[in-house]
Amino acid sequence: MEADQQIRNLRDFLLVYNKMTEICFSRCASNLNYRTLTIDEDVCLNNCAGKLIRSNHCLMGAYVKLMPSIVQRRQTEYENKTQELMQQAGENVLPVHENVTSE
Repeated sequence: MEADQQIRNLRDFLLVYNKMTEICFSRCASNLNYRTLTIDEDVCLNNCAGKLIRSNHCLMGAYVKLMPSIVQRRQTEYENKTQELMQQAGENVLPVHENVTSE
C-alpha cells in the first residue's frame, strides 16, 4: 500500500515537473541554434520556473489546510449513509414467525 502511494507521488511530481518544463521551454527558448542558453533565455527560465514553483507551493499550502476538513466531511457523509442503509435494511426485514402446526 505504501509503495503504491510512493509511486503515485512520484508520478504526480513527474507530471508537474514535465508540465513546468514544457511551459517554460515554450515561453523562453527562442533560439535553438546554440548549445547553451542566452542570457535572456536564462533569466526567463529562472523567472518562469521560480514563479511556477512559488505558485505550486501556494496551492499545496491551501490543499494541506483544506484536506483535513474535506476528509472529515467525507467520513461523516459515509457514516451517515451507512447508518441510513442499515436502518433501511432493518425496516425491510420481515419478522420471522414460527410455523405452529396442531397435531
